[in-house]
Amino acid sequence: MPKLNLAGWIDSTGVEGPGNRFALWVQGCNIRCSGCCNDEMFTLLPKNIIDTHEVVDMIARSKKNNGIEGVTFLGGEPVLQARGLSFVASEVRKLGLTVMMFSGFKLEVLRSQALTGVDQLLKYTDILVDGPFIADKPELKRNWVGSTNQQFHFLTDSYQPGIEFDPQFSPAVEFRINSDSGIKMNGWPIDQI
Repeated sequence: MPKLNLAGWIDSTGVEGPGNRFALWVQGCNIRCSGCCNDEMFTLLPKNIIDTHEVVDMIARSKKNNGIEGVTFLGGEPVLQARGLSFVASEVRKLGLTVMMFSGFKLEVLRSQALTGVDQLLKYTDILVDGPFIADKPELKRNWVGSTNQQFHFLTDSYQPGIEFDPQFSPAVEFRINSDSGIKMNGWPIDQI
């Protein structure tokens, strides 16, 4: 079974897609958008190598403990780890959860490339947000995206187009204080608020 190289994860977040979600950031990106808020995730070096079964177990526990409605794959670039994420996504769907994914690659490119696991990953993805982040095209109307060129693709009927404008999901950030007194932030980039 494949393993995933993860930059990090949060078992319950309200700012990385619709509803309460488990967020999973992969390590490594070959797009490297200028101004990316996750540039520390660019390097294609091992960070947290975790078995996909363990990731599914963490998500299942979060469903039980936090009532999550879905999982969001971010990065880094998720499709670089499509084989492992496609397994996680298929198991997530069996748990009755939804999948949202952000990719710097356009959907038509993903469908035309022969990257292992991408077809399977798209099969289990409910919402795909595609396109690179472009710093001089900031998005100020839609939820969850950083620039106006990025597009929402509703690949299943789990969510309806227009949810990206729903004010109940307005752009926000979350701050977490860790046991080592470190502070972590996720969500809408702070300089956009």
